[in-house]
Amino acid sequence: MNSSVFLRLTVMLVQLWPCSPNMQNSSAQHTIQPFTAVRRVKRGWLWEPLFATEEQISPDPVYIGQLKSDLDKQDGNLKYILTGEGAGSFFVINEYNGKIYVTQKLDREKKPFYTLRAQAINRSTQLPVEPESEFIIKVRDVNDNEPQFLDGPYVATVPEMSPEGTSVTQVTATDADDPSYGNSARLLYSLIQGQPYFSVEPKTGVIRMASQMDRETKDQYLVIIQAKDMVGQPGGLSATATVTINLSDINDNPPKFQQRLYYMSVSEEAPVGTTVGKIFAEDSDTGDNAAMDYFIEADSSDFFYIITNNETQEGIILLKKRVDYESQRRYSIHVKAVNRYIDERFLKEGPFEDTTIVKINVEDADEPPVFTLENYVMEIVEGAMSGALVGVVSARDPDDADSPVRYSIVHSMPLKRLFSINEHNGAIITTEPLDREIASWHNLTVTATETRNPEKISEANVYVEVLDVNDNAPEFPKNYETFVCENAVSGQQIQSISAVDKDDSAEGHHFYFSLAQEDTNSSHFIVKDNQDNTAGIFTGKSGFRRQEQFFFYLPILIQDNGTPPLTSTNTLTVTVCDCDTEVNTFYCRYGAFMYSLGLSTEALVAVLACILIFLVFFLAILTIRQQQKKKPPFSEKMEEFRENIVSYDDEGGGEEDTEAFDISALRTRTVMRTHKPRKNVASEIQNLYRQSLQVGPDSAIFRQFISEKLEEANTDPSVPPYDSLQTYAFEGTGSLAGSLSSLGSNTSDMDQSYDYLADWGPRFKQLAGMYSSHRTVGD
Repeated sequence: MNSSVFLRLTVMLVQLWPCSPNMQNSSAQHTIQPFTAVRRVKRGWLWEPLFATEEQISPDPVYIGQLKSDLDKQDGNLKYILTGEGAGSFFVINEYNGKIYVTQKLDREKKPFYTLRAQAINRSTQLPVEPESEFIIKVRDVNDNEPQFLDGPYVATVPEMSPEGTSVTQVTATDADDPSYGNSARLLYSLIQGQPYFSVEPKTGVIRMASQMDRETKDQYLVIIQAKDMVGQPGGLSATATVTINLSDINDNPPKFQQRLYYMSVSEEAPVGTTVGKIFAEDSDTGDNAAMDYFIEADSSDFFYIITNNETQEGIILLKKRVDYESQRRYSIHVKAVNRYIDERFLKEGPFEDTTIVKINVEDADEPPVFTLENYVMEIVEGAMSGALVGVVSARDPDDADSPVRYSIVHSMPLKRLFSINEHNGAIITTEPLDREIASWHNLTVTATETRNPEKISEANVYVEVLDVNDNAPEFPKNYETFVCENAVSGQQIQSISAVDKDDSAEGHHFYFSLAQEDTNSSHFIVKDNQDNTAGIFTGKSGFRRQEQFFFYLPILIQDNGTPPLTSTNTLTVTVCDCDTEVNTFYCRYGAFMYSLGLSTEALVAVLACILIFLVFFLAILTIRQQQKKKPPFSEKMEEFRENIVSYDDEGGGEEDTEAFDISALRTRTVMRTHKPRKNVASEIQNLYRQSLQVGPDSAIFRQFISEKLEEANTDPSVPPYDSLQTYAFEGTGSLAGSLSSLGSNTSDMDQSYDYLADWGPRFKQLAGMYSSHRTVGD
């Protein structure tokens, strides 16, 4: 081994009782007892304990003890053997004398003890002379480990201004040496850095406040704690730990304004809610301890108020009411800043608030006119003549210049212009009479504009109520259908009536009903007023005859309670009915309807029968069409034939108009019309045309002509088929030139005179030369 390595340990040899019970009871076995001096036991082990101090190990093995049997004659006949933990590596034994040596450095912190077994045998027989015995080598500790702070670095927090002795935190160091042996693991704490603010308990490591400290002065401290073993004696090992101690804030400082006087300004045009300015009071505390609220003292808060910005802790002054430069040009307000959360422990040091003064100047501005009222309510009686005064609005320029004001109406409801305003004095008048029953309220928007600065405009709302007058007479609320049976008896009620009035009555409407005095049917019916705005119509006699009179017209007088009262006459129509015993008026209603149309009962039955026949016929047609849709009426060949449609387009009008196409293919063998010679159509049309030039068209002549042409078309098979459409129309007398149609070509030129063509102008000169009677033979 290296000679520089020393073994610093103490070996304690302890003999244990043998494990075998046979050995314990055998009288031939030897027992091993611990001893403090060399002692010989009969036929047993001899132990020689030896204590060695741990030190640097020498190059040679270090002797730590010896074991010996009492049977050893020291003649070398016995052989000692060592087995167990560390045997042969850490520990060796001299097989001749039983001395044990340590060959390597031991570390108690890694292994505090070793368990070994000793045995002695006869070299000749190789038989054991002593039973195998187990013993322990315990490694005694020396101070070879420094203390350690396993939880460092430390961070602690303590409220500022804490009293002396307040516990801050505790630090703990550990030592790997044996705490049960010596002072190697006994630690002592001391303060290396942190005086005079902190102290530490030597045995526990508890750090305490040594004096009161203000966070606003210094909010963090660095404390160094030392832990030293051997109870702090010289030569002991030590370690240090750093503790960061933060002072937490408490509310021990009031807010303070940096300015005793603030200056601000606001325009008189600024609307309510405008920010006038900001103020700030500083507080050395932090967090909630620095939170504050701002207040304006009551005697100066009429036009301004203040709010707190919780993020910046600023006080924001806002406009509470509109200011007027002409009324007041300067305001002085007192603002107070108060801590929101108060620590009662520091109330004795004074109030946690501060006060400052804010002076606010009002800036002059060109303001728009100001109405005396924001809303005007006016009244006018309905029916007032055009130009009647409704009311007057008034506005003035609030500035010192006092500019004149011009008034106008920019909007009205309803849209119809019923009012006008005097642009100089603001008088509102009507442009036409008002009717409360059409609109009882009118909403106007009136503007006032400065004449010197038209951009300055103000508005005011004017509400005009139209007061009611009794200008509408009462009337029936609906058209009553009143019936009376022929077999009605006298005094029977046949109708209940009421009335409505478009006017409005403050006391409530009350109507009076009566029968007009001039009524010729007054003996047939009676009107009874129920005094509850209703009346009953009763029969005045028994028995009515429809054959004599089907309707009765009763003029009912209705009077209201207005001032003055109005009366109207409303006609009630009473229909006489032929009622059965159940007084069924259904037939009476329809009988009255047919009577109004001038139809009798027999005519009504005939009309109903015709309607029924028409419905049956219509249903039959629908049924036939549905059957035709389900089954085609032609075969495939007939379908092909039907698709070949022959069409023609001939306008006619000439001599050969009836021979322009062959219509024989359209004839059927079963239907042949009798031939009737065709008249000379061209000559007839020419004669008619010439008559029209002289005396104008005769409707009777043309109706006869058209009828004849229609008859010929229906009977003559040589004309177009029956499903063609022929039209005849008279276009008027036309020009003096007459017609140039070929319809007159069957006459000779000698029969006609074309001398008038010469009067038509240059365009007809060549035609006049061809047909004129003055032409030469060679022409």
